[in-house]
This record gives sequence, structure tokens and C-alpha cells, in this order.
Amino acid sequence: MTQSLLSRRSVLVGASATAGLSACSRPPQRLYTDHVFIQKEMRRMYLLNQGIPVAEYKIDLGFAPEGHKLMEGDGRTPEGTYRIDRRNPNSSFYLSVGIDYPNEQDIARAEELGVSPGGDIFIHGQPTGKWRMGDPDWTAGCIAVQNRDIEQIYVSVALGTPVTITA
Repeated sequence: MTQSLLSRRSVLVGASATAGLSACSRPPQRLYTDHVFIQKEMRRMYLLNQGIPVAEYKIDLGFAPEGHKLMEGDGRTPEGTYRIDRRNPNSSFYLSVGIDYPNEQDIARAEELGVSPGGDIFIHGQPTGKWRMGDPDWTAGCIAVQNRDIEQIYVSVALGTPVTITA
């Protein structure tokens, strides 16, 4: 009887702790955003509203981040102006928003080189639910952020939002 009372008490204490924690976690705040600006060299992404930064995030890039993406598999993150063109709530990388790479110039450049420009460039979270500290620039060309950051980005960035990626 004492054992079952202890088990019941453990369940009740665990349930109260869980309820208390879930009461503390709030949905991410939607920020008014009309532009996404990414500085590859600084490893920073900014959400802007009328040219004013409203949020800043630390980022990881493709495994070969220097220079503009030229072809599929080169590990580079593209540079230029793009748009958010899709949302993926079931991403293998927590949540993600897609960038409309390749654009017409990217396709023409790849055709000149006789290669595929690649695609499927996203701003996304982490594959394991953890920030990959000590393992920088690990994506295949995407922009990776912490999961709590992609939650805020996901609710703040609308389809069609311009994305500028600079060296």
C-alpha cells in the first residue's frame, strides 16, 4: 500500500511540474516583418520592418559558405535577392520556410556551366532539436537557426517576403 501511495504521489508531482512548465511556455511572438536580410560573413540574419531590424539571429550556412551557389552539391549558400515561397511545418529540420532559389540568373549561370543549379534552399531549424555548437556551417546550402528562432521566423515571415543574402 505504501508503494502504491508513493507511485501515485510521484505521478501527481510529475503532472504538476509538467503543467507548471507548459503554462510558462508561450507561443512565439509574431513580429511585423517585410524583409529578411542575411549577412553570410557575419553569420547573422535580421528580420526587418520598414528597414528597421526587429530581430537578429545567429546562423549556420552551407558547408562551403564562401561565394555564391553555382551548382547542386557545392555546399554554398546562394547570394542575391529571393522570396519566401513555401512553408514546411513537417520539416526534417523542425520547421522551415523555403527560398525561391534558383532564380532566372542562377538557372542561366548553371546552364552556361552545364550543371544543375540545385534547389531546396530553406531557412530551417535543427535536425536534433539542439544547436550544433562546434559544428559550424553544416548544411547543404541552407540557413540554419536554433529551433526557438525558427518558431518566431515561421510565424513572422509571410509568403512573398523578400530575402536578401549578402557575402
